[in-house]
Amino acid sequence: MGTQTWDPEQYRKNAGFVAFYGATVSDLLGEVTGRRILDLGCGDGVLTASLVEKGASVLGVDSSAEMIDDAVKRGLDAKVMDATSLSFSNEFDAVFTNAVLHWIKDHDAVLAGVHRALKPHGRFIGEFGGHGNIAAVRTALLAGIASQGIDIKNRYEHNFPTEASFRSRLEKHGFTVDSIEIIHRQTPLPEGVRGWYVTFAKGPLAGLTPEQTESAIAHAEDLLRPSLCDDSGVWSADYVRLRFVAHRS
Repeated sequence: MGTQTWDPEQYRKNAGFVAFYGATVSDLLGEVTGRRILDLGCGDGVLTASLVEKGASVLGVDSSAEMIDDAVKRGLDAKVMDATSLSFSNEFDAVFTNAVLHWIKDHDAVLAGVHRALKPHGRFIGEFGGHGNIAAVRTALLAGIASQGIDIKNRYEHNFPTEASFRSRLEKHGFTVDSIEIIHRQTPLPEGVRGWYVTFAKGPLAGLTPEQTESAIAHAEDLLRPSLCDDSGVWSADYVRLRFVAHRS
């Protein structure tokens, strides 16, 4: 699978719902005034900025230089950093992450780094794709790619764990799990499933010619239209989220 890349302008156009729903997750942090918080996978900094406005001292990190550049332009403290190689020790009262962990294969490295980064009893709060997330959307795109005579093996490598497996992983890394749940959330797509693919499926579509990409997406749209496009033409995606609240033991 090719590497997913991010275009901040495209992301704002097609993925504004990520921050919209993520605001509910950030509310789980509670009172943040005077707290030192790490926003893990901050993207363009929309949620980071909201935490700063509430009085928190926030550092945003993300692996995308383009997204970090956007966050810095907002006046935020943000830097490029790989989530599997966090360099902090006993620095943060809380770590917050939204819609990030499913892009990362090595959850053990992330959790070990988050545990080190937190102060004793510091909180780790987040949400990301859970088991079954975008199952229809992924399957349809793979069918579209296969229709072009292209091998689909390893085209999708997301990490969508079950509630039980992620709870176990958190506990293994020294966290006490306060709550964890799977949330099924049909999510409207502002630019349809085509806009979603253009933004989020650059990895699976890597190596295809423009003509093959167009044909693959059109094929996927045809497959999904009966189930994910309503009679007024509004598209949605079959999102399944894994939301958790934990603290360093």
